[in-house]
Amino acid sequence: KFRARAEVGVVRGGHKIALPALACLGAWLAFVLYFWSTEEAFSLPQALAAGGGTAALVLWIFGPPWSNPRRLASRKIGQAYACLFGEREDAIMSAAATRLARVLDGSEDVPDAPQQDVPIDEMSEAAPAGFCVDCKDQRAKVHCAQCDDCFCRVCFEMLHRKGKRASHTAQKLPAAITNALSSASAGTSGEMDIEEDDEPLANVAPAAGSPAGIWFTERAKYIPMRLTMPERKILRLLEAALSVSTYTDKIDSGALKKAKRTHAQLQELCSMLSALAVADDYADGKELVEGRTFKQKEAFFQAVFEIGRRHKVMNPEKMRGEYGKLIYMLQDSVTPEVSQLMDMSCVGPLNTVYRFLSERGAEAVLQDDLVSTATREIIADGAKARVTLNRESKEKHRAIESLGDKYASRRITEDEIKLCLYSIGDNHSYLTANRDPVDKMIEYLAALFSPEQPDPGYDLSISGGDGGARLSHSHEKQYGYVLQSLSLWREIAHDMFRLWCLSEEDLLASDTRYELRDTGQGQQRVQASPKVSRAMRNVLHATQQKVGHWIGSSVVHLGDNNVPNALVFIDKYTQVSCILNPIIIVIKQIPELCKNAQIAEYIDSTFGGPDTLRKDILYDFFKSAFDGSGADNFYDAGSCIDGRLTSAWHWCSSISEKPFYPIFKLAGFASFDGEFQR
Repeated sequence: KFRARAEVGVVRGGHKIALPALACLGAWLAFVLYFWSTEEAFSLPQALAAGGGTAALVLWIFGPPWSNPRRLASRKIGQAYACLFGEREDAIMSAAATRLARVLDGSEDVPDAPQQDVPIDEMSEAAPAGFCVDCKDQRAKVHCAQCDDCFCRVCFEMLHRKGKRASHTAQKLPAAITNALSSASAGTSGEMDIEEDDEPLANVAPAAGSPAGIWFTERAKYIPMRLTMPERKILRLLEAALSVSTYTDKIDSGALKKAKRTHAQLQELCSMLSALAVADDYADGKELVEGRTFKQKEAFFQAVFEIGRRHKVMNPEKMRGEYGKLIYMLQDSVTPEVSQLMDMSCVGPLNTVYRFLSERGAEAVLQDDLVSTATREIIADGAKARVTLNRESKEKHRAIESLGDKYASRRITEDEIKLCLYSIGDNHSYLTANRDPVDKMIEYLAALFSPEQPDPGYDLSISGGDGGARLSHSHEKQYGYVLQSLSLWREIAHDMFRLWCLSEEDLLASDTRYELRDTGQGQQRVQASPKVSRAMRNVLHATQQKVGHWIGSSVVHLGDNNVPNALVFIDKYTQVSCILNPIIIVIKQIPELCKNAQIAEYIDSTFGGPDTLRKDILYDFFKSAFDGSGADNFYDAGSCIDGRLTSAWHWCSSISEKPFYPIFKLAGFASFDGEFQR
């Protein structure tokens, strides 16, 4: 307060000295021009005009002399100086900071965001010529003779999967006709170019030493870069700030009106930015807090938040509470009413391996045949001898050194190339921990259960209403239902990095607003997710083609009460490994437990031996974890895509009631949820 009063005093009292000084300057110049000019070149009026003009020119160039002398000494604030030396942007920034300060102080109301009313007929307009009539954003591939409509490959399979439509006949559209229609539509209606079908990534990596092709190039577009040591320091700062933040508690309470909610969003966002700036550099942070000029450190804030997002994608088990606050805070920062007051963007692109290499002209690394050897996962699971593991480790190390030495240049160092290879290796480690458990469960299903004739006592058939089941399946149908559900989870885990990147694009899109709604699970942000929804439909279609006959519903809940937004969608499917891994670990630990005489006697007397125990656990899981239970109605659980995962979680919640629960505890089982804090 004292500093503010002092500066106001300087501003108000400076003219007492500055204005007479300017008058004296003008009079002295007029005197010189009139009396000392040769041959009376200036008359008295001309000399007075020249003196006054010179004083005005000084005032215009260097700014008002009654401005703060400290500010005038450090920065020229005159209009001409701003035009000549590029200070106009600083003046605009200062105006935006002043307006933000008035809003935060309550002296100015939060401006309403411009309303974009979309007519109903425009919302339900027909698909452009050459595009699918259902999704309207993919090129049509087939024409249905009975429906007399054109569909993309995925939508046709989804809509004609069963019922009377299953007997419809389809004719493949020639590519020339499709491209001609879509080009004409784009030229006449002003539509933006639509990308081709968003196909899932290839699910089989090249073997070590085999040609890499484009597999690594396509996958590297969604693999985040591993954090460096300086970035890890920034990550600790961000985690500490988010851990003490109560952003969602204050913003998503549902009790705030629109204007007050926007005001609260601005306060919380500015508090977070101020804390990060002060913790990074006290002097710069102090100036930023006093002037509210957050745009000066826009690049720093984008880098900090990008590091947190990148770390979360690489480590889904980390930042389980902090990541939600971060995403929702960034989601609010891109809304029109907040962004126009902040005059900056907190969201930057994710730093992926492909982006890092392409910026430095080294994307050829991804097509080198050695990259498959340099990034492969070496697993000591007891199936390989120690000699084999040592040999593979040396081959991997030599491949990394060779690639680093081969592609190093002035634009990219050898260590940076190695960091990219390590990042791809981290992705392989993620697949080992999250995709391979699903493969193991599929292997157990195929090895221990027959798809047609059940073994005595191991009939997988279920009946609706029996034991909480909502589905009625025969043994053969339940076997196929479990197999296709696990296959779908496997494809989602394999494609998770791409789905995660698309989810963040949907969440942080400035043109997609969310609605705060009570979904029965508290206040949730319900938001449409077109990109991840389209990608998920393609993954589902690829799985259906792989397993053949599809059992149950194909509905993908996204943007409704069941799965409100893409963040909830990602959180649901990152839990698949949390469900399956403990079961696999317990099954693998059963032979080790039987080495103890007392435990072996207990297993033999209670379950009939270790083999019977293993089959009992899997039988109960395959039957009860896929019965459509876990919700209050059939639509929320049942056989829909997300309901399958809901049923599995319901089985996990009742694990303590199972007869084999003591075996889980003896094997070291703690919970399916894993470690929550870090």
